[in-house]
Amino acid sequence: MEDGNRSFTVDEALVEMGFGKFQLYVLAYAGMGMVAEAMEMMLLSFVGPAVQSLWNLSSREESSITSVVFAGMLIGAYSWGIVADKHGRRKGFIITAVVTFVAGFLSAFAPNYTWLIVLRCFVGLGLGGGPVLVSWYLEFIPAPNRGTWMVIFSGFWTVGTILEASLAWLIMPSLGWRWLLALSSIPSSLLLMFYKWTPESPRYLILQGRKAEALSILEKIARTNGTQLPKGVLGSEMETEMEETKSHPTESTHLLKPGELEEAPPPVSKMILKPDSKGPLLVLLSPELIKRTLLLWVVFFGNAFAYYGVVLLTTELKISQNSCYPTEKELTHSSNDVNYRDVFIASFAEFPGLLISAAMVDRLGRKASMSSMLFTCCIFLLPLLTHQSPTLTTALLFGGRICISSAFTVVYIYAPEIYPTAVRTTGVGVGSSVGRIGGVLCPLVAVGLVHGCHQTIAVLLFEFVILVSGICVCLFPFETSGRELTDTISTSNEPSSSSV
Repeated sequence: MEDGNRSFTVDEALVEMGFGKFQLYVLAYAGMGMVAEAMEMMLLSFVGPAVQSLWNLSSREESSITSVVFAGMLIGAYSWGIVADKHGRRKGFIITAVVTFVAGFLSAFAPNYTWLIVLRCFVGLGLGGGPVLVSWYLEFIPAPNRGTWMVIFSGFWTVGTILEASLAWLIMPSLGWRWLLALSSIPSSLLLMFYKWTPESPRYLILQGRKAEALSILEKIARTNGTQLPKGVLGSEMETEMEETKSHPTESTHLLKPGELEEAPPPVSKMILKPDSKGPLLVLLSPELIKRTLLLWVVFFGNAFAYYGVVLLTTELKISQNSCYPTEKELTHSSNDVNYRDVFIASFAEFPGLLISAAMVDRLGRKASMSSMLFTCCIFLLPLLTHQSPTLTTALLFGGRICISSAFTVVYIYAPEIYPTAVRTTGVGVGSSVGRIGGVLCPLVAVGLVHGCHQTIAVLLFEFVILVSGICVCLFPFETSGRELTDTISTSNEPSSSSV
């Protein structure tokens, strides 16, 4: 077949054009969304204690300020995923940016506790759209170096936490929590300012049959990167595979005799989904996807439970040890003030995790990277089954945070790679929602045990959750490192072999 009639897919075009200036622009925009989410989450550590003393809140009322954000994120992660899969990635993340910015900015003017709770819940609802930006960014990255660039993208979360800790250190002592809330909404406003220059995902457009629009975006990528598109005609994954089947019949097609047809193994069947082919949750739980979906839910839950747990234990274990194992010095001194300098320094703990992720994710693969980090985290937490010195406790939790942040980074790379385009953002969104449940339960269950001087039981709980998550990672049906993203669902566990 002549090159002029040959079909090429979006993935093949991206590989041909390579990673260039266009992807850097997409990275900057999506990264700003990650910074916005990190800052809105990080400020909860500072706002809660401030409003508790201002409005004489109970401990339960203070914790509700955090809980309603997670509740909003749980709803938003599922809802915005469906919107993005049905109506496009751009429409999905612009709505979330508007909700996050408006609610976040208005939070600074909340006249009382009730209004603050309502507005922060809406902030959580907007933040639940994070997986939409993840999928949008992912669909512009060439397969060979997708893992490395996804780790770099995840680094914007760490940048956001450092910015928020720096802002709190500068703003809170003099200007107070209202200014912190207002200034923390700036990254979300930047998403609105630069929205008109963002392109729609060409993969989504191909799935909708809008090939001319998809080709126009790919041509723009080629011009920006100073490269060229492959020769031929842009087609969907299914069309390209059908063309290759016709052009290159398999060996079994020639050798099978008529009488042997019934004994031949059935071909691997594939179906291409439309976003509205049936309910998105039903698609995720279909026979072809249910195994990877349920395993992913466990891994998301375990990572979120462990991540927020290790972060909280960094301060909670010290408080618990002071009350459960008091010394003479600690009996005469106590303080509930937030140490902004310590929080700022602790924010740098995740950089080693990002470096480890970048080094492992494409070399060892997603599964090996996640499982090794989760099992190593178990080793770091093991000595904490018994009371340790403050220095050793801090060192062990620092190591545990490196491992769990590394694993969490990789799961956000792996999750969108295992789903077809039609349900990619929904799949990641629902998984992220399950993770939010882990984030909500962690302080209620594990930290409660620590406060009750049951450190051994609390650490055993973390060990169990992390261990189960690591085992589930090993049970995932396939590795995605270096593979193309797919538009189809295969009845086999392995994705198409046409990957790069």
